[in-house]
Amino acid sequence: MRPTTPPTTEDILEMAEDALSAIPAPLRDMVRGTAIVVEEVADDETIADMDLDSPWELTGLYRGVPLTQKSSLDTPREPDTIFLYREPILLEWIETGEDLFALVRNVLIHEIGHHFGLSDEDIERLEGEE
Repeated sequence: MRPTTPPTTEDILEMAEDALSAIPAPLRDMVRGTAIVVEEVADDETIADMDLDSPWELTGLYRGVPLTQKSSLDTPREPDTIFLYREPILLEWIETGEDLFALVRNVLIHEIGHHFGLSDEDIERLEGEE
């Protein structure tokens, strides 16, 4: 029987945690301490900062200092955070018919790529090599 309600933020977070636990341990260790937060949509400030027309355009976001720019001498700041935006993810899920877990995993992996200092172009190139 199919569920009659859309997945909740908790459901999306559980999928993200499952996806994170499946990546190789050495990479997972490098992400340790990075928070994963699921919100309904990006806030107005984030949308404006990213020069987007709509919050529906953003399924995920990495906020923090990429590993390539960190130093042991840095003063600790806010924790690195990966945001997953539930409503845009669900919209993409509906529009594409892609498996929801696979979609959440792909958004998470994309944002982890930013944590490692990769640009969108780098990530797209790597995704194209699969």
